[in-house]
Amino acid sequence: MFTGIIEGLGTASGIRPAGQGKRLNITSDFSLDQSKVGDSISVSGACLTAVAIEGKRFEVDVSPETVAITTFGRIKVGDRLNLERAMRLSDRIDGHLVTGHIDGTGVIRHNKMTGNTMIVTIDIPPSFTRYMIKKGSVAVDGISLTINNVNRESIEVTIIPHTARFTTIGFKKRGDHVNIETDMLGKYVERFVTARPDGDGQKQAGIDMNFLAKTGFL
Repeated sequence: MFTGIIEGLGTASGIRPAGQGKRLNITSDFSLDQSKVGDSISVSGACLTAVAIEGKRFEVDVSPETVAITTFGRIKVGDRLNLERAMRLSDRIDGHLVTGHIDGTGVIRHNKMTGNTMIVTIDIPPSFTRYMIKKGSVAVDGISLTINNVNRESIEVTIIPHTARFTTIGFKKRGDHVNIETDMLGKYVERFVTARPDGDGQKQAGIDMNFLAKTGFL
């Protein structure tokens, strides 16, 4: 579990095939002296497991599914990456609860400066925006951001100078792809209030007018 508050940047220093997935070698800008093999590290929003650590360099395996639904399908040596190590239970949660399980990617439509802040519009599928609300949270490349506005196929977020300076969002351009993770609370609420198939394919009863009447709410 992560907070979406980026610790620092890293650089993709090596990429090699691993079956249908990839093995990434990443060089961190900051010390990894408190990290060990097996730790979870958010790499541009994706929760990956460190399989080797040496100094500021670490390696992670990226599964075929993660390659397919994230920006790692396009990653190149030299790309800059947002890094955050897993939170501790004693940590302050300055962002929001981020799982590191990417829903898919969005595309930056445009960004513009307003005063000392940057307004970024990101095109995303309608299947993502159903879990988003104005003033709610979203993780973009692992960065916890507040949604200014949400439409059926796009969101707008504000980037403060600190975030622009210390994360990759500050130098993203129109047409760049970014990893998107919606707030998991919305997914749980949808599951609870709608009739969704359970693990064995059977539909469970959702919350409807009959349910509310039977339970005394109407």
